[in-house]
Amino acid sequence: MTKLDQLKAAEARLLLSTYERNPILFVRGDGVHIIDEQGEKYLDLLSGIGVNALGYASPLIEQAIARQSRALIHTSNLFYHEGQAELALRLTERTGLDRCFFANTGTEAWEGALKLARAYAGLRRSEGVSIGTKFLALEQSFHGRTFGSMSTTHKAKYREPFAPVVPGVEFVRFNDVADLRAKFSNEVCAILVEAIQGEGGIRPLSQDFFAEARALATSTGALLIVDEIQAGMGRTGKWCAYQHYGIQPDVTTLAKPLAGGIPLGAVLCTEEVARSIHAGMHGTTFGGGPLACGVAIAVIDHIEREHLLEHAIEVGDYFQKRLRELASRHDAIVDVRGKGLMLAAELDSADLAKLTVAEMLKRRILINCTSETVLRFLPPYILERAHVDEAIDALDAIFTEHAATHSALPATGGHQRGQ
Repeated sequence: MTKLDQLKAAEARLLLSTYERNPILFVRGDGVHIIDEQGEKYLDLLSGIGVNALGYASPLIEQAIARQSRALIHTSNLFYHEGQAELALRLTERTGLDRCFFANTGTEAWEGALKLARAYAGLRRSEGVSIGTKFLALEQSFHGRTFGSMSTTHKAKYREPFAPVVPGVEFVRFNDVADLRAKFSNEVCAILVEAIQGEGGIRPLSQDFFAEARALATSTGALLIVDEIQAGMGRTGKWCAYQHYGIQPDVTTLAKPLAGGIPLGAVLCTEEVARSIHAGMHGTTFGGGPLACGVAIAVIDHIEREHLLEHAIEVGDYFQKRLRELASRHDAIVDVRGKGLMLAAELDSADLAKLTVAEMLKRRILINCTSETVLRFLPPYILERAHVDEAIDALDAIFTEHAATHSALPATGGHQRGQ
């Protein structure tokens, strides 16, 4: 029995059945590649679902972990350590917000943002402002899997098995300004958006919709909360994707690549919103520990020192151009979209999308499928044009082979496009 077989048997016996894993055992990584137990290299265009921004075996991250682990790994938030204020300064300077709370994960950060919105609404009611407790979220949104986060996540498959979910959430049609206006009132305490929807299929907000959300929230004192857990920390070529729009939120959340693979999330807000929180209202045991903060500081400094924001735009633009060229040759690709190194190619068939992910894996290239028909690309920021060309060549071969097989089928058999 191989090591992989042993692990599969052990997990089947011991773990909850929450994941459908690919039958590969990864043991180490190097740059943009992750390496299995046989020593085979895979080009990783998913980066651990957007986490490994600096790739694998980054000397910078290794040094930061070693340095901090020798000094102090954990204290609890009952005491001070040197990392939180230093990291908060870097994040507030780069997001345009004023104050920070550190959590462990993206979903915890989003929970904190929701609690902040309800607390602020309560404060404003005590000051005589008429404002309710309702949230407006977007169709196709994804904000996490804890109860509050799940309740503001649109797809029924995430919510229905755990019903009843947290009440007071209504969903607005994506980029539908009229629907947003119709559903907004002074009963709403916050409008919840992703500047670019991640799990929803790499779908950017329109400028008009984003601007209207900002204007409506401002008109009543509600908050505009932007989830930057997948799009933030430089993935789109700016520290936050909302910065491409020139629109400033009241609250934002960060996680995934923040600490280079060490779990860390953050909630950032304005000074005005921060008035609603006092000691004892919210907290965490592990969030913002010395190790995670030390690594995050090193990651941010490295991204700037190595000009990786500019690199994400340059290589991302090239990647998108190559995807559009591919779409011009293959009718199966119905849309290409995204920003920087957060890209998608939407296909005309869920079956083809699933097949493409599997065929890319056979060619030792990692991508995944989201929203059923969308191929998602979230590579490390150190990706180069040669890696893009390798991926495009593989996709071209897969679509060419599929088209040839499809055209050879009898007219009455096989998949018909658009069905």
